[in-house]
This record gives sequence, structure tokens and C-alpha cells, in this order.
Amino acid sequence: MKLLDLIKGIKVNKIIGKQDLSIKDLTCDSNKVMQGSLFFCINGKDFDGHAYAKEAQMYGAVAIVCEKELETSLTQIVVENTRIAMSQIASNFYLNVDKKMKLIAVVGTNGKTTTSHLIYSILQSAGVKCGLIGTLGTYYLDKYIEPTLTTPDPIELYKILNEMYHSGVKTAVMEVSAHAIFLNKVCQIKFFSAVFTNFSQDHLDFFESLESYKKAKLNFFIQNEIKYIVTNSDDKVGREILKIRQDAITYGMDNPADVFAINISCKEKSTSFYINLFDYVEQVKLNMLGFFNVYNALASTCVCSLFGIKSDKIIKGLMQFNGVAGRLEKVYSGDYDVVIDYAHTPDGLNKTLLALRPFVNNRLICVFGCGGNRDQSKRKIMGEISGSLADFTIITSDNPRYEEPMEIISQIEEGVRKKSKHYLMIEDRENAIKHALSIGTRGDIILIAGKGSEKYQEILGIKRIYNDKDTVNENLRSMGL
Repeated sequence: MKLLDLIKGIKVNKIIGKQDLSIKDLTCDSNKVMQGSLFFCINGKDFDGHAYAKEAQMYGAVAIVCEKELETSLTQIVVENTRIAMSQIASNFYLNVDKKMKLIAVVGTNGKTTTSHLIYSILQSAGVKCGLIGTLGTYYLDKYIEPTLTTPDPIELYKILNEMYHSGVKTAVMEVSAHAIFLNKVCQIKFFSAVFTNFSQDHLDFFESLESYKKAKLNFFIQNEIKYIVTNSDDKVGREILKIRQDAITYGMDNPADVFAINISCKEKSTSFYINLFDYVEQVKLNMLGFFNVYNALASTCVCSLFGIKSDKIIKGLMQFNGVAGRLEKVYSGDYDVVIDYAHTPDGLNKTLLALRPFVNNRLICVFGCGGNRDQSKRKIMGEISGSLADFTIITSDNPRYEEPMEIISQIEEGVRKKSKHYLMIEDRENAIKHALSIGTRGDIILIAGKGSEKYQEILGIKRIYNDKDTVNENLRSMGL
């Protein structure tokens, strides 16, 4: 595609050099530059992409998009914000297929993955060809793409949307993270619908304050063009969204809402309730546990109804859904039960432990850790939550990254110790799980929290193959279970 066509509609401060160039590829990674690339000089937290312009030229780039003039013979497109320009240019490069699709965004601290999978599953069961982009990867038709980020960077994102569109998939559900909003990854996209799940503490290592983190979430609903907004009326920030868009559709259980649930009953493997879906009333048996999953179900039914799916088909699709891997997933049931969950925030861990508590006949054992080089303030808080709600806690390593694992564990211990004397610290996660399984007795529930279905553990910059479920199964086999 010609450079002149790529920058149509882009706010450009200055163009230096030839404009009639053929662009064969887009990239912001100098290691991925090829002959004919357009290279984006991105300012990161720990690096400045402008410093790699010469390297990009050496590998075959023919032009750059930058925020300041550089000493180079390459054509320069100077803009105010390279990230915004990258989103706009990526959309143009892939012929703006996003504008020809019905795209659904799911935004919030917790519940994005389950809600997006619910919407995806219900739409598919109703005969809609649909794609899904999120934490667990990308799915459409019979294709699966391994995940990189919750919301892929713009160039990859638009490439995926282009492939979906030309495969006949005109609808897609996307998890949209706060980082993606802040970094303008989806600033160009016009959404058919956007769902807000909830708000609680997370990512303070990046946003530094809850207020900044909240602002990122709210900005999505202020700045993006969204036809239908769906928001949680029981969540404080959800109600703030309702003030931004008074025509937003609401769901909830405690406050007045357009779609709501009553008579909720949780059993060991399911949750039953009556749903009022825009005055269509039906009893639902959800094959998932927990009040929070009722919220996820309500959110998904709102979107599918706005999409035009008949209420009876929505309820049928809802009841056919069997949960998401690594989200309150029971991976073993015998004398004791073993459950894996992705809970990695204070609110997430609290809700997961509360969901399991009524079904514990003996002890609730919690195995968890916290990620390194991330929000340190939540470590003590999560320790207090486990110390309060679990009968026994095993503090272990999560993804320590570049931090010393035992330093993270000691910060968690400070919180656990305030609430309980019944805990252990075992640095190696595999050994921690092995120990939990070895002490499990009749009536116990063992919760392994924090990583869900992740397939790696990140230590000193290296992602080594690791999975909680595999570790459980290997140990159970060795125990003859």
C-alpha cells in the first residue's frame, strides 16, 4: 500500500522525504523490520523507539512514524502521538475491516475472560459466526492463536481482525485491558457494544493510583464510539458510566437494572437463579459456581439481546456453557477437591474463597503467590484475605519475574500472619502444590490461585513451561489418585 494512502485521515505535523512509497509491512519492533517496512518509533516505559530508527533503516525500513525529527535519510511522518498514529495507520493498512464488523468490547478488572467467552459461546450457539480475542488467545472458526497480551498491540490486532473478516467472521468479542486503553490500542475502533464488568484494585505498578486506573477504564467509554453500552449497576464505577451515558443498559442484583437476577442458589457444581431479561423471565441453571458468575451471565445476556438474539436462545446458550479453563475449574474430585482459579487481585481472591466456603466440609486450603515487578501494595492485602477466609494458606511463588521470590512471599506473609497462624511458605510452586495435595484430607477443598490456565512461569525474563493443572495431575498420578 502507498504511504500516502496509509496516512489519510491522520493528524500529521510534518512529512520529511518522499511520500510516494510502497509500504509492505508495519512494525514497532526493530528486530522484525523487513524490506519495505514502515517503522513506528514508540516511547515505552523503559525505552525510546526513536533510538532504533537507524537499526530499522539498516534492516530495510523505508519510512518511520515519529514524534520528533531525526537525523535519517528515511521518510519521516512526524506526529503528536505515535501510538495513536499506529492504530490509525494499522486500520488503514488492513483496509478498515474493523469498521465493517460488529465488535464487542469487555472492560473491567475481573470477569472479562468469562464474560467474553460467554458472549462468544451464546452467539455461536445461536448460529452467529463469531471470533474471540482475549487473555486465553484468539479463536475463530477452527483456528486458535496463542495469546501474547490480553489485548494485542494494534498491528497484530488489525491483522487478526482482517483475517477473521476475510474468513467470513464479521463479529468478534474482545477483552480490552486498561493498559490497552491507556496506550491507545483500540482508539480507532467503533464498537457495536461495550460491557463494563466491575472495578477493584489492580495494576497499580503501572497506573500508580486507583484514581488513574479508574480514569483509564472510564476514558474508554468517554472517548470511543460505542453504539450500546452495558454496565453493572451494582458497581460504583459502573454507575459512573451510567452518568456518562444515560442510555446505557444496566444489569445487577442489588440496584435497579434493566436485566437482573433473583432467587440465587449456589450448589457444588452449579448456580441457579431466575433471570429477568428485558421482562422475559426464565429459570437458569448455570454450570458455574459463584455469585460473580451470575454477574458475568447477566452481562453476556444483555449484549446478546442487543445483538438481536431471541431470549429463549440466549438462555439455552447460557445453560450450555461449561465454564472457562482456569476459572474456578475443578480439576480433581475425590476425598478432597482441587480447584484452580486465575484470581490474582484482592477482589478476585476474596470472591473465589467466598464462593468455595459454603461447600467446605473440613478445611479450605489456599495456595497462592503474587507476581513480581507488579503492584506490591496488594500482596499484604491478599495475604490478609487468605488468612481470614482460608483455614490453611500455603504462600508460594507466582511469576516472580525479576524480583526475589522470597521477598514477595514475605510481603504476603505479613498479611497472612495478621489473620492466621495456620500457614506455610514454600517458594517452589510445584513443591507447594505437592505439599497441599499430600496434606489434603476428606472434606477439604484445595484452591490453587493466581495463574489459572497459564502455560508458563516467568523467572528472570525466561518463560519456562509450567501449568498448575498439569502439576496437580502429575502429583495425583504419583500418589495413585
